[in-house]
Amino acid sequence: MHHRIAKVQGLRVFYREAGFADAPAVVLLHGFPTSSHMFRHLIPALADRYHVIAADHIGFGYSSMPSTSEFPYTFESLADVTAALLDDLGVDRFAMYVQDYGAPIGWRLALRSPQRITAIITQNGNAYTDGFVRSFWDGLFAYAAAPGPDTEPPVRAALTLASTRWQYENGVTDPTLISPDTWTLDQALLDRPGNDEIQLRLFRDYPSNVDLYPRLQEYFRTSQVPVLAVWGARDEIFGPDGAQAFQHDLPHAEIHLLDTGHFALESHLEVITGYIRGFLGQVFAEAPSAAPQQRQPASRQEMPTA
Repeated sequence: MHHRIAKVQGLRVFYREAGFADAPAVVLLHGFPTSSHMFRHLIPALADRYHVIAADHIGFGYSSMPSTSEFPYTFESLADVTAALLDDLGVDRFAMYVQDYGAPIGWRLALRSPQRITAIITQNGNAYTDGFVRSFWDGLFAYAAAPGPDTEPPVRAALTLASTRWQYENGVTDPTLISPDTWTLDQALLDRPGNDEIQLRLFRDYPSNVDLYPRLQEYFRTSQVPVLAVWGARDEIFGPDGAQAFQHDLPHAEIHLLDTGHFALESHLEVITGYIRGFLGQVFAEAPSAAPQQRQPASRQEMPTA
């Protein structure tokens, strides 16, 4: 697995890449409050058959974090950067794995260029209002509708260490499976000066994702794109109804509910990897043989060591 830097629209975009450049592409889109670090184990588990790319969104991970006056922090803008990165890397068609914030970014990519999407894997990434757990979301939507001193404290609480750790451990039957490296790294990056304002901007923009759902569901109905929904069923952010809702418009969607929470890869990596390999194997109807070892991804700029 390579750790690389690209310059996209004048911004530094950090991404992880593995596999062979001419293999079918799989793009992994991370959620809040994490980064491509959430895919650190999944990437090598898929790289023998696929060209796997996972970038940090702007304002997250090791990518650029311009101030809110320098960059318009909306989901549309994050999708713009992702699309430009894929264009720069020559990735024309791809399957995508979406989780949490990665879902509305991925949905925008699909609506802009549906012919580029070969398949969708959604892991606790909603495309329907079904499954929104109101105890979690009511505060965010109240803040988005009327930002101010009365509505801001509840959403600021989502930026604390307690909330970050809760997202990893909630719904997990054996919390000892979850490495503390996960929430520690996420929180360190959230705590950077100015990052709170970035996250608040994105919170205010979140209703735009729900507004997109009717168009997205029409895309599902007309395209019948292959979809695998593999879901932490005990997630108290996006509940299991959000997974089952895909069959409203995609009756052949493959759905698996797992006994875990929001960041299901942390406790169920092997199970999810197995479902993905079986699903993508059918989508691409690929031969089981591995690619020749002399094939390599295109040369790219490496991440500086310091």
